[in-house]
Amino acid sequence: MFYRFSKAVLLTLIFSFYINTNAQDDFDFKPGSTVGGYGELHYNNVKPENGKATKTFDFHRFVLFYGYNWTEKWSFKAEVELEHNFVNDGQGELELEQAYVNYHHADWFGFQVGVVLPSVGLINEYHEPPLFLSVERPDYHNKIIPTTWFGNGASVYGSYEGFSYKATIMEGLNSDKFSASGAIRGGRAKGFKSDAENLLYNVRLDYLNVPGLKVGGSFTYNDAKGPTTENAITILEGHAQYSANNLIGIFEIGNISYDQGNLEQSLGYYFDLGYNVGALLNSEMQIIPFFRWMQHNTSSSNKLGAAAEEQYDTKMWMVGLSLKPISQVVFKLDYGVQTVGANDTETTLFNLGAGYMF
Repeated sequence: MFYRFSKAVLLTLIFSFYINTNAQDDFDFKPGSTVGGYGELHYNNVKPENGKATKTFDFHRFVLFYGYNWTEKWSFKAEVELEHNFVNDGQGELELEQAYVNYHHADWFGFQVGVVLPSVGLINEYHEPPLFLSVERPDYHNKIIPTTWFGNGASVYGSYEGFSYKATIMEGLNSDKFSASGAIRGGRAKGFKSDAENLLYNVRLDYLNVPGLKVGGSFTYNDAKGPTTENAITILEGHAQYSANNLIGIFEIGNISYDQGNLEQSLGYYFDLGYNVGALLNSEMQIIPFFRWMQHNTSSSNKLGAAAEEQYDTKMWMVGLSLKPISQVVFKLDYGVQTVGANDTETTLFNLGAGYMF
């Protein structure tokens, strides 16, 4: 299976073939299995202002995908992920990130039931290393959108007249674990004895009818409940991705609103701009220098006042280089400076990475 990052629409269709819908649509269909996966190795050098640098190697993710097609319409898809190479005493994670029965009636309608991914932003569903520019996933997809976000539930999806949609109902969040520093990330149940009383509702709509362009947004609501609290949250996010003529542009913005407690809002955005200079050099390798600007604040509105709001206000600029000898293999490096809080405490970041998918 082959992917071309420079053709976003084609990428979306091919990747949907791989994960979501169309593996059962070949003219000469035969029941059978599909095996795939991805992984990434990272070197991170983090130098805080007035502090000592920490340097780490981390095989951040090793993921195996397995699918089985019973008929042209009925199939099964699953992913198992090992994070940080080794699981011991709460360090590292072994996760069943996807596991669902899939029914593909036609391009305009299908459904999934099992462990599913809500469709929030550009990376939560499609997060293989060759599909984003930096070594690490953009921090926006940690602090605002808690990528990778998965859970027990069901989805319906389809595409029609240049529009793509997906609607998901799944397990709710644990509101006891929301925080000013981490927003809703700690509230994910990850399919483990999760809340089925206060369900989460997610709807996404994208427009794909302009070559190279994907633009859309999503709405998510959950009356989240924990052992001691209840706190309704609403997520509104918008995203746009352009990839054509060797130009790559990405923009995402998202806001979380909270109904209870001191924390009222979490807000963030980022944009990437890159260009494949390999085409200018007549190289088969994609050589993509890029620039990123990002700002996020997990406590952008807080009843406790300005000090609480400024504490987690984070800004970052980054420059980097992504090299793809083939579309499924990538080598990356990036350098960035991040400032946090009212005093703009500065941290310098230098990362190297290698990733693959198949």
